[in-house]
Amino acid sequence: MMRYGQFAYIYDRLMEDMPYPRWISFLRQCWDGTGKPATLVDLGCGTGNISIPLAQSGLRVFGIDLSDDMLAVAQEKTEQQQRTFPFAPGGSVTWLQQDMREWVLPEPVDAVISCCDCINYLTEEADLAETFRHTYAGLKPGGTFIFDVHTEGQLRSYAEMQPFTLNDDDISYIWTSDLDEERCEIEHDLAIFVRESEWFASDESADRDPSFSPDARRYLRIDETHVQRAYPLRRIEALLRESGFSQVSQFADFVRKAPTPETERAFFVCVKQAEGSVADGA
Repeated sequence: MMRYGQFAYIYDRLMEDMPYPRWISFLRQCWDGTGKPATLVDLGCGTGNISIPLAQSGLRVFGIDLSDDMLAVAQEKTEQQQRTFPFAPGGSVTWLQQDMREWVLPEPVDAVISCCDCINYLTEEADLAETFRHTYAGLKPGGTFIFDVHTEGQLRSYAEMQPFTLNDDDISYIWTSDLDEERCEIEHDLAIFVRESEWFASDESADRDPSFSPDARRYLRIDETHVQRAYPLRRIEALLRESGFSQVSQFADFVRKAPTPETERAFFVCVKQAEGSVADGA
């Protein structure tokens, strides 16, 4: 598991093309069948791109992330957005710095989500199992756990297509990838170049040091390494069932259809057995 540092403050700029509305739409489609939650945990919430809209719609959200930098950005965004788009009645968001493998709240919640392939950052089966066990324990009976993962095929595709580059005026990067075929584990190395005058003109460092003067000609280099692992979908389902989930469904690429060998992003929809019900084994 990794923590984000400086990268947290440019994360939204680099991820601005991510289809966050599709994640939210998919979640709501799933909840149409299982019941809309009132309380929810977002594991690996990052800068809040899914947590905040859900809270604005009236859900009581707990955003959990390992990175205090990501959570600081999320808190700032929450304050900014509340001024223009207040939360609906009942809506709120609480940011918590916790490890998803050990997360815990004082009371169980109606739903848990983990979006944007956060689960792939768990590179050992034992970490998957611990996350699933804590999630099962943190759900109310009848509660749902919905998450997505990059498939093995998607990681192989990254390795075949790399390197990736971006060359904009304010930010650029060179992104290379190296795949361990045996483990289906990929290491992404990014060298990111950020123009100081665009990103640091109002930085706290300018307040601390009056002599600080961002230079329009100068770029700051940020080096990032991200490691993800893809697991066979059947193995993920087996670990979910071992953790207690008796109802587990798989879907592909934001649609409610079964995964195929071409699936890039697989979704799991799991339901904790309600008290007094009989496990259906589905």
